[in-house]
Amino acid sequence: MRSIWNGSISFGLVSIPVKLMNATESHAISFRQIHLEDGGRIRYRKVCELDEEEVPASETVKAYEDADGTVIPVTDEDLASLPLPTARTIEIEGFVPSSAIDPLQLDSAYYLSANGVPAAKPYALLREALRRSGKVAVAKFALRGRERLGMLRVVDDVIAMHGLLWPDEIRAPEGVAPDSGVKVRDAELDLADALMNTLGDADLDTLHDDYREAVEELVTAKAAGEPVGEGEAEEPEGKVLDLMAALESSVRAAQESHGEDGGHGDEVADVHPIKTGRSGGAKKTGTATKRAAAKSEAPKKATAKKPAAKTAAKDTAKKPAAKTTSAKKGTEQKPATKKTARRPRKRTSA
Repeated sequence: MRSIWNGSISFGLVSIPVKLMNATESHAISFRQIHLEDGGRIRYRKVCELDEEEVPASETVKAYEDADGTVIPVTDEDLASLPLPTARTIEIEGFVPSSAIDPLQLDSAYYLSANGVPAAKPYALLREALRRSGKVAVAKFALRGRERLGMLRVVDDVIAMHGLLWPDEIRAPEGVAPDSGVKVRDAELDLADALMNTLGDADLDTLHDDYREAVEELVTAKAAGEPVGEGEAEEPEGKVLDLMAALESSVRAAQESHGEDGGHGDEVADVHPIKTGRSGGAKKTGTATKRAAAKSEAPKKATAKKPAAKTAAKDTAKKPAAKTTSAKKGTEQKPATKKTARRPRKRTSA
């Protein structure tokens, strides 16, 4: 890595020579401006508005414009004459827990490397002291002509420094929050918690810039003379959705994407617009769906009973046969009935 600043860390009476390097890099695709007709580059020139002539960089200086429009020139020599103790020194002001730093203050990130062999021991001392304390160092440093606030912390075996915005550079969030009258129900919070738990932890290492990749593919295709597809960006419908139904559907979709079964089978929650006072409002889609499902199941049940009806008919047809058999038996027993009928004759003869 190429260093962008050389100086030292002032840690009490200990001075640690260091080099400052950028810890981040931008992968954004940069474009040039050209003349569409002939492909010529469009360039900007510095022109004086009084004589309308181009001014070279050697004749250009900084200036401060007052509230009344007065312009006050300020040269590099003027700025160099100002006492700036942090011009070549990162002065540690104190140590605080990392939670004491508001993430809104975080700015650019840098790596600090020991500059030379003698700096290795005090560098390691400060690194291990930060690691064991669990705190971060708050420091002042100067870069690109102005003094800045910084935070030193340990990343692996390296001391990293984050530029911080000054506290008075952070705006208060006045008028940003929604109306205080908005109430969130416990059931909605439970579904939101379920959705968060289902989505799980974000794997930052797998995230990438899809738009940048699409731009690269577009440029490659145009350079090769290949046709470029015309895709249309999806626009939000602008509907006011039933929040509970939307949360339920989100939980269901997240569970399916993670290979989980939410215990609801094949049922899918219906997301529908909230009713308004207008005609043609939203219908109860869930109720209509259940009625339709009930109707579709009714014929199936009737069809299933038909075989049972046929069996009953067969049983009914067999019953007459059973009566005939009993009738035959009755015919065979008639002689016994005749013997009983002869007894009165004996009594008559007596």
